[in-house]
Amino acid sequence: MVKKIITFLILATLVSCSSSKPTIATTKKAAAVQRPRVATTKKPTYSKPIGKNYPSTNNTTEVIQSTSKTVVTSDLVNNYILQFKDIAMGNMTKYGIPASIILAQGILESGAGKGDLALDANNHFGIKCHNDWLGESVRHDDDSAQECFRKYPEASESYRDHALFLVGKKRYASLFTYEKDDYKAWAKGLRACGYATDPNYPDKLISYIERYNLHQYDCQVTGRNYKPFEKSVAVKSAPTSNTNINPNDPNLYEVQKGDTLYSISKKFNLMVDDLKQKNNLSDNALSIGQKLKVQ
Repeated sequence: MVKKIITFLILATLVSCSSSKPTIATTKKAAAVQRPRVATTKKPTYSKPIGKNYPSTNNTTEVIQSTSKTVVTSDLVNNYILQFKDIAMGNMTKYGIPASIILAQGILESGAGKGDLALDANNHFGIKCHNDWLGESVRHDDDSAQECFRKYPEASESYRDHALFLVGKKRYASLFTYEKDDYKAWAKGLRACGYATDPNYPDKLISYIERYNLHQYDCQVTGRNYKPFEKSVAVKSAPTSNTNINPNDPNLYEVQKGDTLYSISKKFNLMVDDLKQKNNLSDNALSIGQKLKVQ
C-alpha cells in the first residue's frame, strides 16, 4: 500500500512539472514578438539627420551653355573656384594669363566642371583638336556635329594646355600686350582674337569675375591691394524712374550696378523670359554698361 502511495506522488509531481513548461515558453515568445516594436520606434530618429544634408534652398541656380548646357548652383561654382584657383594662379605666374580669366573661362567652358567635355575628357576649356594635337580625343557636337575635342588624363593637364594654347598661337599674341591683371581687356581681346564666336563672350567672363570676385587671385599674384567687387546680381531696390534709358534710342536700357534681370523686367513690366528672348540671353548674367532691349 505504501509503495502505491509513493508511486502516485511521484507521478503527480512529474505531471505538475511538465504542465508548467508551456508558461515559460510563452513568456519567451512574447518577448521575441516585442522586438520589432523596438526597431520600429528607432526609424524616425534615424531619418532626421539625413534632411540636414539637403542643399540650401537659398542657393541660386543658373544655366551655363557653351559646348554643352549645364545647370549649376552658386555653391557648385564656388567649389570649382576653390579647386582650381591655385592652378590658375600658378599659370598666371608662369605664362602671364590673368588667373581671373583662366577661372572664368573654366567656369563657362566646362559648366563649372559638370559639362560633358569636362566629365568625359577632362577638357575644361573647349579646346578642339586642331592639326597639331597628337593626344587622345573625343567627338562632341558643337558648331558642327561630332567635332574633335582634346582629351586629357586629368583636369590639371587641361589647364596647362589652355595656357600653352594661348602662348603658342600667333593669333593670341596681342593679348600679352595687355596688363597682366587687366581682366576686362583680356575678356574683350579673347573674343577679338577669335577664341569664341559668341558675341556675349566677354560680358559673360567679366560677369563671372565680378560676381565671384575672381580678380582677387590676380592681386595675389601681382601683390596689389584687392578691393572686393560689389556683386551686380545682388537684388536692390529699383530706381523710381527710368533714368538709364538711352536718349538716342528709348528702346535700350543700360545696366547699372545692382541691376538684375528680375528688377529690370519689373521696371519695364516685362517677363524675365521675354527680356532674355529680346536680348538673346542664354543665362542671367549681366554686366554694368550692357545695353538691353526693353521695348
